Amino acid sequence: MGKKSFFIVLIILALTLALASCTDKNKDDRGTLDDSKHDSVTVDEEKNDDQIILEKPVIYLYPEEKTDVRVTLDYNGKLFVTYPGYKDGWNVTAYPDGTIINKADNKEYSYLFWEGNSTIMYDFTTGFIVSGKDTEQFLQEKLKFMGLTPREYNEFIVYWLPKMIDNPYNLISFQHETYTNNAVLEITPPPDSMQRIFMAFKPLKHKIDIPEQNLEPFLREGFAVIEWGGSEVTD
Repeated sequence: MGKKSFFIVLIILALTLALASCTDKNKDDRGTLDDSKHDSVTVDEEKNDDQIILEKPVIYLYPEEKTDVRVTLDYNGKLFVTYPGYKDGWNVTAYPDGTIINKADNKEYSYLFWEGNSTIMYDFTTGFIVSGKDTEQFLQEKLKFMGLTPREYNEFIVYWLPKMIDNPYNLISFQHETYTNNAVLEITPPPDSMQRIFMAFKPLKHKIDIPEQNLEPFLREGFAVIEWGGSEVTD
């Protein structure tokens, strides 16, 4: 082998070792969160498979005029992701169109988002039995009746429909005190009206009989706060 060929082989070996080293480093770093680059996100990767996950509760703020708002959450469970980052609460400037400016990073958000897990036992004594194929229309009708705007109920449906549409049936029950007593919101200044919609559902293979749930309409007045979220419950 000539000197030129020998040096080419050495260069190839060196590049191969360097690439392998970079790949191993990337594997070691996977799953970590660099807080310096993600100040708007708080993540806790510890999840308990025995607990129920409360998925995507989002909070919209609609003051009558530009307003500084503080929101805190007293949750009977463990938060594992918030956006923007929760820390000791959300301190934001809210605008009448729902735009939120987070004071911690001076960035714009559409809503406040959190997820957590808990051992909350949901109330399924009343509810609705809805076939998977009818779930879209059902949610449109009920969410509109309970006061959500098209933007809000469409965001709800886009998130939840893929989890429900292929089920033969869904047992759906909108939680009231069972949810609000375990996820208490403190908002300053206090809103004039607040609607907190939380849907718990169970996938069913067969239709069952259950008393139909009575839902109440909602009227927005003054500074309005709207929240929606949900949880899939499996036996």
